Amino acid sequence: MSLKGKTLFITGGSRGIGLAIGLKAARDGANVAIFAKTAEPHPKLPGTVFTAATEIEAAGGRSLAIIGDVRFEDQIAAAMAKTVETFGGIDILVNNASAISLTDTAATDAKRYDLMDQINGRGAFFCTRAAAPFLVAAENPHVLNLSPPLDMQAKWFAPHVAYTIAKFNMSLCTLGHAGEFAERGIAVNSLWPLTAIDTAAVRNVIGTERGAPRKPEIVADAAYAIFKKPSRSCTGNFFIDEEVLREEGVTDFSIYAHDPAAELLADYFVPEEVFARSPTTLNRFY
Repeated sequence: MSLKGKTLFITGGSRGIGLAIGLKAARDGANVAIFAKTAEPHPKLPGTVFTAATEIEAAGGRSLAIIGDVRFEDQIAAAMAKTVETFGGIDILVNNASAISLTDTAATDAKRYDLMDQINGRGAFFCTRAAAPFLVAAENPHVLNLSPPLDMQAKWFAPHVAYTIAKFNMSLCTLGHAGEFAERGIAVNSLWPLTAIDTAAVRNVIGTERGAPRKPEIVADAAYAIFKKPSRSCTGNFFIDEEVLREEGVTDFSIYAHDPAAELLADYFVPEEVFARSPTTLNRFY
């Protein structure tokens, strides 16, 4: 199955994983609406909605750049309407927009807490709510939340309670919306990387001293594989990128490494059972 002619609505898609997913779909000839806040270049955050749209077009897709903020319901609704007006519908929603602050409770003020809460869980909820009436009319509709498995252990919460709550809220949306929309044929899944991914957040917030990140293309390739699965039989899953690709027959993961000889850094929130069955050697800092 190709994504040619399909329409993707990607939040926070001006850079990183969101852009990589858009480019992967664009190479099939998909339509990609980029909904993000970055209109002007930022010194620490390369890329804008407009540069992303240009890359989408160059990759072979049709693009729509929409400046907006997932914290505002009216902006979400307007962006969805503009996407449908331009491309005729929405087939895939990617809830990628996210805010991160790896601060403990004492260092997390209300403004920082609210930002993460509103962009991550609340943003995913209201984008899914706004997209659902359009997705139900699609042939093989998918919602993909870039959020982790619900591994409820203190080790994930204790170092940064507010951030973990915000990310797990996205995953709770996956759990609930998969059940709610099952009869309507809308697949709702989560996708999370086994390793850290080379994004602005990793470079600026987490750093790379403890291990090397992989390229965002590994997440994009896994997302692409999920989008091609039948929506009525593939829903409510918490996928790990490497596991998705291994099931697709991929055995050489060096193509996703900046330095194939460097030790890879395990991502946050990956459950022990995933580590146990993975053949990949990782630096686990939890």
